[in-house]
Amino acid sequence: MTDGSGASLGRRVAALVRRLEPRPRLVDWSLFALVVLVLVTGLVSLVSGSADRGWLFVVHGLAGLAITAFLFYKLRRVRYRVTGRAWTATTALSVLLATATLGALGTGVWWVFGGSLDLGPWGLLNLHIGLGLVVVPLLLYHLSRRYRPPARSDLEGRRTALQYGTVLVGAAAAWRLQQSANRVLDTAGAERRFTGSREDGSDAGNAFPITSWVADDPDPVDADEWTLDVGGAVETPRSLSYADVDPAHEDRVLLDCTSGWFSEHDWQGLSVGDLLDEAGASDDAAWVQFRSVTGYRWSLPIEEARDATLATHVDDERLSHGHGFPLRLVAPERRGFQWVKWVEGMRVTRRRDRSEWVAVFVSGLDE
Repeated sequence: MTDGSGASLGRRVAALVRRLEPRPRLVDWSLFALVVLVLVTGLVSLVSGSADRGWLFVVHGLAGLAITAFLFYKLRRVRYRVTGRAWTATTALSVLLATATLGALGTGVWWVFGGSLDLGPWGLLNLHIGLGLVVVPLLLYHLSRRYRPPARSDLEGRRTALQYGTVLVGAAAAWRLQQSANRVLDTAGAERRFTGSREDGSDAGNAFPITSWVADDPDPVDADEWTLDVGGAVETPRSLSYADVDPAHEDRVLLDCTSGWFSEHDWQGLSVGDLLDEAGASDDAAWVQFRSVTGYRWSLPIEEARDATLATHVDDERLSHGHGFPLRLVAPERRGFQWVKWVEGMRVTRRRDRSEWVAVFVSGLDE
């Protein structure tokens, strides 16, 4: 009797799965649309550190969970091709795409539940991002080989609305469930910020993680030979030696790194707003660019830059080389890679220097 009841339940579940399964073309294009959504929200989130951008991270997570549902239907449909003896190039590509997608989803879930992984200069969250980026070209190539746009009939009917509604509700329920599970199990993921980052080294001086974007790893800066040059659209360009730097300004700011950690500290150094006033920034100036000894550079809107600090100390400790001695930009509500280290130049401009988007990826490679 138990076996019969179990078989009957299995048949009902299988029937429900078939009923909720979208048409094949909708599955393929839904996966594509969701991957694009995950990619866009993921990339934008890398430069989003303020709480009013928190919705980006929620959408990113929900879209990832929705991908899981559609990937289940996709793999269910093609499983006979994969388990068959004669593989084609298309089959191999499909397996590679599925592996990368499952890897990106799995590492994301692992991170959410407090997982970690030591990959030298990178960690689990970096692996998650890397696998996600690999999925995009594989999916585009896969669709180009099997291009079949959805027909209007695929989108019509209450059944299609029910299918998509179920996926959305299921993703939202899974999102809430993971939050509750993290709290109940008291995992390392329970105390994440809205960005997904976990606390590490707050109020401990230089004892927070040292990370660098791509290849930035200069030799220690000689303070006796170093200068900070302030120029551009200013009335009085200035050049400060390290002896001229008076760390009288203090601000408590949280550093949130895209590697997946955050750390809150009291930073001491120079007020960027004071430097702009002393140099006499032009009335039509719009941006302030901060340049590292490595060529790495980043710009902030001038009004935002006025609230920034060029730090010499953290929690009353002089910055270590790894954390950017002699000066590091402290930019509230910006992600860690925008906090330029080893600053030697501050340039006021009327237009943003778009080449800095290239510089952040190639700086340090010629050292």
